[in-house]
Amino acid sequence: PQPIHNSAKAVVSTQSTGYEEAVYRALIDRNAPLPGEPTPIQVIMVVGAGRGPLIRASLNASKRSNIPIKVYAVEKNECAVLTLRNLLKDPYFSEVTIVDSDMRSWTPPEKADILVSELLGSFSDNELSPECLDGAQRLLKDDGVSIPCEYTSYLAPIMCRRVYNNILKQNPDGPSPESFHMGYVVRLKNVWVFDKVKPCFTFRHPNHAAVMDNSRHISLEFTSDIEALLHGFAGYFDAHLYKDILISIHPDTHSPDMFSWFPMFFPLKVATLVRPGERILVDFWRVVDNVKVWYEWALSEPQPQPIHNSEGSTYWIGLFS
Repeated sequence: PQPIHNSAKAVVSTQSTGYEEAVYRALIDRNAPLPGEPTPIQVIMVVGAGRGPLIRASLNASKRSNIPIKVYAVEKNECAVLTLRNLLKDPYFSEVTIVDSDMRSWTPPEKADILVSELLGSFSDNELSPECLDGAQRLLKDDGVSIPCEYTSYLAPIMCRRVYNNILKQNPDGPSPESFHMGYVVRLKNVWVFDKVKPCFTFRHPNHAAVMDNSRHISLEFTSDIEALLHGFAGYFDAHLYKDILISIHPDTHSPDMFSWFPMFFPLKVATLVRPGERILVDFWRVVDNVKVWYEWALSEPQPQPIHNSEGSTYWIGLFS
C-alpha cells in the first residue's frame, strides 16, 4: 500500500463515457433556442483539465447533440499544459482555449454554462475537490451546472491481515508509529467486511451555503456478526455527475470496468478483537485550516483508541500545492 497523494490517474473508458453522457444531457437540458434563431453557443470550462480526456468528452457530447460549444481548458501543471497545447494541432480541438492558470485565481473573459472537473480521490474529497470547486464556483453562471454535482465518501470496518502486515513491514527497523496515522490507497483483496458500508461525508456543487465550510465530523456505528480482528476502515466513494449519471467504487454500485481508483484504507494502531454482536463505534473528522486539510479517526467501541493523525501530525493535503 502507498500513502495517499495527488496523482495523475489514467481515465478509463467507463469514466470518460460517464462524463460524455453527463455533458451531453446537460447541453440538451440547457439548450432552448428561440424559434427561428440559431442554437446558442454553450461555454464549458474544464477545470483541472490534465491531459485532456474531459475536453474530448465535452467535444464528443457537443458533436452528438449538435449544440455548439466553446471550451476553456484550465490547468496549472506545466507538463500537462504542454500536452494540452499539442492537442490544438488537431482541428477537432479548434474550439478549445488553453488557460495556464490555477482555477481559483483565473479571471475569465466570460462565465461558464457548464463547469466540468475530475478532482476526485478514492475517498471522494481527499484530493481537495471541495476546496477547488468552491474556489472555481465564481467562474460559473448563476444558473450554471457543475459536473460532478455531488459526491459522497463511505466507510466500512474490515479485517485485512495482509494489508495490515504490509504496513507493519514498511520500516525495515521495525513498525513505525506514523504508519498508522495515514490513509492508504490499496486494492483490497481477501478482506472481511464486518457490516454494511455506510455514508460518511457529502459535498454538493454549486455550493450555495452562506458560509462555505468543508470541515466535517461523523460518528458511525456498525455491528459485527463474527469474531475477528478489526484492522481498520475501508473508504469508498460515489459521484453523481449529472442527475442520475453515477460513477462509483462503492462495492454495491461499482461502475463496471472502472479502475481509476482503488479504495482507501485507514488503519488502527492496535488491531482489535471484535466478537459477534458487538458494536463498532468510530468517529471520523475532515479538518480544514488555512493551509491544509487532513483526516482524523478514533475507535471508541469495542476498545477505545486514541485519535489517529491528531492535528494532521503525520498526513495532510496542502491547500496551495
